[in-house]
Parts: sequence; structure tokens; C-alpha cells
Amino acid sequence: MDHDALNWLSLADKFAAEGDPRGMRACAKELWDMDADSMDGAAVMAEAALYSGEREEAQALVEEILAKKPKHLRGRMVKAGLAAVEFRLDEEIPLLREIVAEVQRKRNALEPDDAYFGVLTHILKKTRGWLADAEYLAARPDNAAKELLARSEICEEPLEKAEMYSKYLFMRNYREQSIYESRGAAEAYEPMLSITPYLHEDVKKLPEKKLRIGYLSPDFREHAVASFLEPLLKDYDGEHFSVYCYSTGRSDHVTKKIRACHIHWRDLRGRSPRTAARLIAEDQIDILMDLSGHTQGSCLPIMAYRPAPVQMAGIGYMNTTGLSTVDYFLSDEVCLPTGEATAEGFVEKILRLPDSHLCYRPGFAREIPSAGTEAPCLRNGYVTFGSFNNFAKVTDETLLMWRSILDQVPDSRLVIKGKICSIPSGQAIVKERLARLGVNMARIELRPYSPDYLEQYRDIDIALDAMPYNGGLTTCEALYMGVPVVSLRGRSHGARFGASILTNAGVRELVVENDLNYVRRAVQLGKSPELVGAYHSGLRANLLKSPLMDSKKYMHELQNGYRQIWKNFCTN
Repeated sequence: MDHDALNWLSLADKFAAEGDPRGMRACAKELWDMDADSMDGAAVMAEAALYSGEREEAQALVEEILAKKPKHLRGRMVKAGLAAVEFRLDEEIPLLREIVAEVQRKRNALEPDDAYFGVLTHILKKTRGWLADAEYLAARPDNAAKELLARSEICEEPLEKAEMYSKYLFMRNYREQSIYESRGAAEAYEPMLSITPYLHEDVKKLPEKKLRIGYLSPDFREHAVASFLEPLLKDYDGEHFSVYCYSTGRSDHVTKKIRACHIHWRDLRGRSPRTAARLIAEDQIDILMDLSGHTQGSCLPIMAYRPAPVQMAGIGYMNTTGLSTVDYFLSDEVCLPTGEATAEGFVEKILRLPDSHLCYRPGFAREIPSAGTEAPCLRNGYVTFGSFNNFAKVTDETLLMWRSILDQVPDSRLVIKGKICSIPSGQAIVKERLARLGVNMARIELRPYSPDYLEQYRDIDIALDAMPYNGGLTTCEALYMGVPVVSLRGRSHGARFGASILTNAGVRELVVENDLNYVRRAVQLGKSPELVGAYHSGLRANLLKSPLMDSKKYMHELQNGYRQIWKNFCTN
């Protein structure tokens, strides 16, 4: 390839990384003028159109490129990108796998200082990222994790490498892993950041002082975390604590409710981790709590600077952060019992609350409809099981248990609802998996995601939790809508979310300890319509009086925890 053409391609890729389609178009015109027959200019133009949301332009250019050069690499990449934005998984995934394999072969044959090596790296990053997203949507998180790890390995910029690795760590939670493997993988994250933390040598260690508590998150908005924020921001003891919220994400109607609370609000959007950490440190926060962990928009690069002398994580993430600068992880006696080896999977010390480590108060997030007072089985004459969890959480082993439940409860049905069921290619993937495992499709209903999903719990008799990555908000919402949830208590914090929620909701009998009892408990319920009816008529009232929703008791316990870890800091 011509040296000048390679320079323009490299510059176009730089503009792409900076999110500048206009710059890409300028490069495309230069390439076009140099050699229109090469199709490189058209491909860069198509890529710019894709990123600008000009799908028709991108599609027309791709068709022109591939008609003349069917194996044009960037043209095929844009074709895959168009399939991605239109959720055509059946077309997107095979094409991306093909491109990744081809680019990897070509890249391995080059030296890193070769200009074309950099162009191939851009294509490889894009395709691996899209493939990870597609595999995740297709409910294959193990494949997605492999792509994210591979993408992290080819990133040179530390924050980009760490960001991809963070996403890899999150994706690992969807499948079974030992606590030691999990901790080891998480500990590899911090060195990627190359950050020197603040020392806080001048902090006055006054055990009884009024504490400044900071909450750091990208999710002070309509998000699952919002259903657990209200106690933290409304029910704290204002005489002994002051609260600061540091937002790194977008705002919406939920944000307005949060900002209306008696808190100090700080908008950190667009700030670098270094600048954000400095701004937090200037507020002289005593205890800073991260609410996102390794989820989307992670704030852990900020936590790595240690902007507060005492730092903790929890609520928004279910596993260790791997950061030495995070001192504590918030949990409870169900998820991580005192003295049990499970806590060895955490870099952090465990701050255990005696009851639930989170408090469900859905007022910030959305209006909750009234619960159905009658179990659907009493009017239908058959039992309907349901799963509204992200289908990526559902393993083949879980599907086999669901099949066994359906086989043992005559005429029962199973409703699977989620984003994967919202697209034809996604439904095809679910049907293929179920058919391969011998599930009778005549008893399965696939429902797309919809804003009225809570109302649709009125069609469900019994909810079935996922494992090893339990539902959190999904389980709370099912219970609040009057639907009992059967959950298996696993071997990690994330695999015991369901057990903790059910125990603190006052329905410990719905928690089981192994696969056999999971099936047995669901079958017993399925054959007891009167008992199911009793749950439906009484669950919400009982839930409102339970530790899971007792915000005053929760904040009393949490603030005792804050006071204790501050005293630990002062006396260390």
C-alpha cells in the first residue's frame, strides 16, 4: 500500500478514536483523490457515516465497495457495524469472527513499527469490541469475556487497556469461577492504571468528628442502582454525617430527584480521573464509596488515586475491585458470613451489615404499579413460571433445571422476558439453545423487553432466579409485585444476592442450597396453587415491613459501620 495512503488511513483511525467523523471524512477525500479504485477512501467515508448515524449513506457505500472488492477489509468491517446497530446477530457475529481471524493473521505477520500494523490494530479493536457486545447480547458472556481480554491486550494507552480489562472482569461474573481465580484476575487491573495514590498524611484523625460521606457513580439516573439510593441520600443522620454525590454519568429525571435531596452535588462528567480525584480530595471527604465497580462507566480509575483516606465499594457491583486503594467492601452475613473462606476472594476487608447490605426503596427509579392480589394459576388452571433476568445470566445448567421443573409440573408454562427476545435473531438464538437442551417449545413464551415489564409480573406465578449471577433488582421487583422467587445460594457474594434478598424479605424458605433442591422447591410450589396464591396476596405487605425495605434500620446499621471503619483508620 502507498506510504501516503497509509498515513491518511492512520490519521483517519486517529480521528475515529477521538470520535471525530468530520476529520475522518476529510481523510477519506484525500484517499479518494489519490486512488478511487482502491476503495479505501470510500471505506473510511462509510465508517464515518456509520459513526454519524447516517446508515443509508454507509449502506450505499458498503454495497459499492464490496461489489468491486468483495474482500475489502474495512468495507466488511463497516458492513458488520451496520449489522450491529440493527441487531442482526445472525449476520454480524459470523462476519466479525471472520474479520478478527483474518486481521489477526495479517497483523501477526507484521512488525509493530509497520504503518499497516497500526491500521490493522484499529480494525481489530473495533471488531473485537463489536463482537464482545454481540456475544453478550447473544447470551454468551464467556465468549464476550475472551474478546474483551484480547482487545485489552492490544491497547497501548493505559486507561484504554484498563477500561477493556475492567469490562472483561465484569463479564466473568456471569459464569462460575473460583474465588481465588476471581481475585487473581481482579488484582491484575490496578498495575494497568500506573497511578500513584494520595497519601493523606495530614488528615486529622478525630474518631468522633462529623463525617463527610461521598458516593461516586456514573449511575445517578434511571438505572438499577437508583432503586437502592434513597436511604443513602434521604435517611442519613444529618447531625453526624454530611453527604456528597459525585456523578460521572448523564442526567435524567431521576437525577433531578437525587439533586433535590439534602446533599452536596458534584458533576464530574468529562473530567479525567486525575482531575475528578483532585476535586473530590478538595472536598475533604472522609469515606468515599464507589457504587459501580467494574460495571459500565467504571469510576475505579478515580478510586485508584485514593481521593479519600477511607474508601469502600458495594451495592452496584458484586465482586472485588482488585484495588489496594479500596479498603472495604459492603456485604452482609448471608452473602459473606463471618469466618467463611468466601471473603478470601476479596482484596478489600469486608464490612458486614447484620441484615441486608442494600435497602430496596424504588421511589427514585419509577412509579411502581399495584401488585396483583390473585395468583394467575388460580384463574388459568396452570402454573406460569417466569424469568425476567438478563438472559446472559442463564447457563445451560440452569435451563436444564427449568426443563426438569416444567416436566414435573403438569401443563406449566415458562415466560422468558428480556432484551434478547426483542430482536428476531435473538429469539432464534434462545430457541436454538432451548431446543438443543430438549425443552418443549410449546410450553415456552418469549417476550420482548417493554417499559411495562412490572405489570407483566401479574402473569407470573413463580419467578426462577439465575445462577451463578443472581438477580438483584429483578428479584426485589418480583417480590414487590407479589411473585415468589426461588433462588439457589451459591459459593460467592454475587451468587448469594438472591439468598440475601429473600432472607431479608422474610421468605427464607425460598432459598435452596443445591440444584436438586432448586428443582424440588419450584415443583413443590408449582403443585401448591393455594400457597402461591398466599404469596401473591401477602408478599408486598410483608416486604414493606421487612429489613429489606426498612430504611431507618438499614441506615442505622450502615452508619454504625461507617463510624467503625473511621475509628479503625484513626487508631491505625
